[in-house]
Amino acid sequence: MIEFELKKHEYITLNNLLKFLGYVQTGGEANQRIENGEALVNNIVEKQKRKKLRVGDKILFQNKTIIIK
Repeated sequence: MIEFELKKHEYITLNNLLKFLGYVQTGGEANQRIENGEALVNNIVEKQKRKKLRVGDKILFQNKTIIIK
């Protein structure tokens, strides 16, 4: 499990999180994988590329769990 801390912002978008953590190479790849239903947010398949993730959200991507702190 990975904990991602929001420092000065109240949210990060799903596609930016995947890019920031290095799970995808480009924003286009992030968007496509999200559209394909490869990301779960709080145990629900999420297809919104710019879904706002906030403290307490749990993301599952490529068998990795990320908790937003």
